[in-house]
Amino acid sequence: MGDFKYKIKPDEIKDLIPTGRYCYASDKITVDGEPVGYMHREKPEEEEDSGWRFYSGTEDEEYVKSPYRFMMFDLNYIANCDPAIIPYLKSKTGSELERIEGTDKFRPIDD
Repeated sequence: MGDFKYKIKPDEIKDLIPTGRYCYASDKITVDGEPVGYMHREKPEEEEDSGWRFYSGTEDEEYVKSPYRFMMFDLNYIANCDPAIIPYLKSKTGSELERIEGTDKFRPIDD
């Protein structure tokens, strides 16, 4: 996990969901400790890819364009960072969800 000061240390990770699939997440979640505010599921890049991409919702365009602000993580790590995502992880490819402000619930984003 490099030289970053991640929110959760390896010895603090609990088995909340089956592991072995990865996702991408913003440093705002994994380093700064912000909750997931937006999540979407893309077509997986390979078999081990869950397709999930997680953002806090506070990232601006410049932040998102930086290749150094997002890292690949085991999906269980992000579930440890914000367990509120767990009920939504079986959503189909193409799903886009945003957190309902002040809750641990997410709602679909309608186009």
